[in-house]
Amino acid sequence: MSEKTYTKPPDEELKEKLTPLQYEVTQRAATEPPFRNAYWDNHEAGIYVDSVTGEPLFSSLDKFESGTGWPSFTKPIEDGRVRTKMDTSHGMIRTEVLSSVGGSHLGHLFDDGPPPSRQRYCMNSASLRFIPVDRLEAEGYGAYRERFAKEGTIETPAFTDNECAAPPPGEAPGCEATLEVAIFAGGCFWGMEDILRKVPGVLETEVGYAGGTTENPTYAQVSTGETGHAESVKVVFDPSRISYEELLEKWFFRMHDPTTMNRQGNDVGTQYRSVIFYTSDEQAKVAEAAKAKAQARWKAPIVTQVVKAGPFTKAEDYHQDYLMKHPGGYTCHFMRD
Repeated sequence: MSEKTYTKPPDEELKEKLTPLQYEVTQRAATEPPFRNAYWDNHEAGIYVDSVTGEPLFSSLDKFESGTGWPSFTKPIEDGRVRTKMDTSHGMIRTEVLSSVGGSHLGHLFDDGPPPSRQRYCMNSASLRFIPVDRLEAEGYGAYRERFAKEGTIETPAFTDNECAAPPPGEAPGCEATLEVAIFAGGCFWGMEDILRKVPGVLETEVGYAGGTTENPTYAQVSTGETGHAESVKVVFDPSRISYEELLEKWFFRMHDPTTMNRQGNDVGTQYRSVIFYTSDEQAKVAEAAKAKAQARWKAPIVTQVVKAGPFTKAEDYHQDYLMKHPGGYTCHFMRD
């Protein structure tokens, strides 16, 4: 049905084309963190294609809320677009799903999805690229447009009764992330991101707003200091290469001054406070221990907050990788001995 042909680029070209996170997931079968990835909560109409080759894989018409924190589908967009094989990694026996042309690791297939098929394709957002309906023709996928014009076509309702969202008592979930998310705040997010994105083991960084009460805040709102948000950096990292403890001790507590209340350099306001937003109970324990350990390095009391992570709102595009785009831009962040 597709109007295009698809090929997998050579590995060297892939490393240039893909982000480190996309490469780690598609080529090395990593699993991104749940609930903090691009498409788990995307409800827009369109199709999902292989981020490596562009091959059509899934449709929003078959997407459903699984409660797992990963984008989930009841079936591929058409027969032959994906293939499966047995996966015995991580102490589990599962069915791995790969794209047919590129062999990209997409995720896993489970038999606890919605009826009648009971299939649940639990996918990684990093393996996918979303193309909204109004862009299908422009990007060469116009043959799929008519599916969204049919009357009576509805999305699959939520179905959260599965082993990943609600495993049996005493059993571990059937889905396990191999990557982890950390969220830090410590002054202007430009400087923090510029340092963190270069840390070995860090696969992706994104600046945004965390810790406030205003829903979907903008920079203009956050800069008033009235939303409660802090300028923050979300970091996706590989714990097999760098631990959360190392991120805190060797980087976070050295890249900014954690003893200044609501201030970093010339930036003053609650949006510039020092915060560790933990995403798990284990992270909370490690953060408190790292804070206590860091206190020995600083003469004044450390005022860094350790609080549970809530919603993270991505900042406007012009803030992302700001110091890469503007090497001479303002920053007050540097590594302290």
